[in-house]
Amino acid sequence: MTPEQSPAVIATLGAGRMGRGIAHAFAYAGHDVWMIDLKDRDDTALEGLRTEALAEIDASLAALVELGLFDAAHCPAILARIHVVGRIEGAQALERAAIVFEGVPEILEVKREALLWASEHLQPDAILASTTSTFLVDTLAAMVRHPARFLNAHWLNPAYVIPLVELSAHAATAPECIATLRAMLERIGKVPVLCSAAPGYIVPRLQSLIMNEAARMIEEGVASAQDIDRATRYGLGFRYAAMGVVEFIDYGGNDILYYASRYLESELGPRYAAPDIVRRYMEEGRIGLRSGSGFYDYSGIDQAAYRKDALARILAMLKHQGLARPPGSALSKEE
Repeated sequence: MTPEQSPAVIATLGAGRMGRGIAHAFAYAGHDVWMIDLKDRDDTALEGLRTEALAEIDASLAALVELGLFDAAHCPAILARIHVVGRIEGAQALERAAIVFEGVPEILEVKREALLWASEHLQPDAILASTTSTFLVDTLAAMVRHPARFLNAHWLNPAYVIPLVELSAHAATAPECIATLRAMLERIGKVPVLCSAAPGYIVPRLQSLIMNEAARMIEEGVASAQDIDRATRYGLGFRYAAMGVVEFIDYGGNDILYYASRYLESELGPRYAAPDIVRRYMEEGRIGLRSGSGFYDYSGIDQAAYRKDALARILAMLKHQGLARPPGSALSKEE
């Protein structure tokens, strides 16, 4: 493979949990990754960090091998692609990096210092992405030298396993920057989605509501932690693993959501009130698949084929969980 054909060099600012997860993901896919430790450490302390980081990634790889994802013979080559360095070597690595992910602690001044330092060493066409789960991209964009090449890329832990990466751009982010990062993530097996600069992105905003409500039900004595988790795994999460939450609204019907929300709001309070879009769609008759339109447009589709496909996705989840049973499976052999 010629240098022109070699996978792009990736760097992370920070060698903590997020940096290690991203390094693991890209090294697994064939990229050289430089994790840059920005703290002031002597050589002994830096070597200790390097040993610790690589040992953690090695243990993660070993777990994936044990679970049958790939052969252990690949582990040495994957680890050899990961480098843990301090600021001096890190500055040199940034000059070669095509994409850099900032993953320092969620403290604004720490991020400001990291982003400003990286901006001094990056090539003008390099992409710089923060992995923040706290700050809006608009706030951080003011801290970089080339804002057109900057955006947020929110990974979900463990970053080397979870496919989703939520991309959030600011008004001045160049469209080609978004397209390049999206394509790069897809090439390593990730599933990028784009959302506007808003608190909580998509998944954290949804899951915060769910987790708080689960804790509230335990507090109120509605159900035990164990039964709530079983309900989540085999009901709520099970369905949303087969179809997205918005698709599920349309599949069942926006009218069901509308009336359920009215009842729950009357019994449990305003946190269950339906947003205006749900009420507006009810008034317009856009209740989903049954009416031909909802959050999605179903005009011109074969509804029978669509329903069959949705059922196939659910059955695949049943089989994956070992819950699919043959006819008559409740009958004993003696019967």
